[in-house]
Amino acid sequence: MPAAVSVRGLVKRYGEVEAVRGVEFDVAQGETFGFLGPNGAGKSTTIGMLCTLVRPSAGSATVAGYDVVRDRDDVRRSIGLVFQDPTLDSYLTAEQNLRFHAELYGVPRSAVARRLDQVLELVGLSDRRHDEVRGFSGGMKRRLEIARGLLHAPVVLFLDEPTVGLDPQTRRSIWAYIKSLQQAERTTIFMTTHYMDEAEYCDRIAIIDQGRIVALDTPEALKASIGEDRVEIRTDDDLAAIAALEERFGLKASTHEGLVSFSVANGAEFVPRLFAGLQVPIRSVAVSRPSLDDVFLSYTGRTIREAESAAPNEWMRRMAQRGMRR
Repeated sequence: MPAAVSVRGLVKRYGEVEAVRGVEFDVAQGETFGFLGPNGAGKSTTIGMLCTLVRPSAGSATVAGYDVVRDRDDVRRSIGLVFQDPTLDSYLTAEQNLRFHAELYGVPRSAVARRLDQVLELVGLSDRRHDEVRGFSGGMKRRLEIARGLLHAPVVLFLDEPTVGLDPQTRRSIWAYIKSLQQAERTTIFMTTHYMDEAEYCDRIAIIDQGRIVALDTPEALKASIGEDRVEIRTDDDLAAIAALEERFGLKASTHEGLVSFSVANGAEFVPRLFAGLQVPIRSVAVSRPSLDDVFLSYTGRTIREAESAAPNEWMRRMAQRGMRR
């Protein structure tokens, strides 16, 4: 079957700043595909281009077989989109929000009532259909936005940071609904996230950093590519510990978020050797199996939290360089 989404060399420039730098990937029909990366990595800009909201600077992309530049109207009829920021009318009821969307997308009036019943049932809001949205919790609003995105039976549903700002329990609940919706509707889902646990729900993940895709595979394959365990230690002298690890064990270590971090095979078995052989006092030690955070660290040299904290400064640096050239 042809890909639901196909992207080749997609680029977006804002002046001399490249927000997206030649990304390429395909998304199969019925797949849950995720963009994992820090804020400012280019995730939302890529979705904006695929949804025809942002014009590409270079490259090409098709969604549901339609070109995102030449066939904008066909693309828009074929997709659903849940924005990162809420877009519901809080003074309308849940049903009124959905009916307004159905009118915009030209859903046949004879099918609207049945379709409203279906999507409200899918997201567990049938009993709140006549309530004003302003009384809904954050999780209920998200579920209603997902129902709205599915109302016109799109080929691809785009979810841009669908659970941002929600507590972990509500995030898990939202994802339970999303997976049940995909099974019921057979919809291709393209989502962005900077939550590691959320990326685990995807069939495949593209890790994006500074506008480039640095890795793409299933969550299991990405973690298996790391192979080694991650060991984190807290010491009184991190620089001395890093030097000692290389000299004594031949291990390359670095500091991340206040801890000395390194990778080693069979981390639990290595810990006794670490205490016996490292001449720097160790205050704490933790061993973990490879995670998606380890994958991001392996491919980019920093954790996703470090990348997010650096993003505003990086943007300001680029803008300053651009001003100096002028």
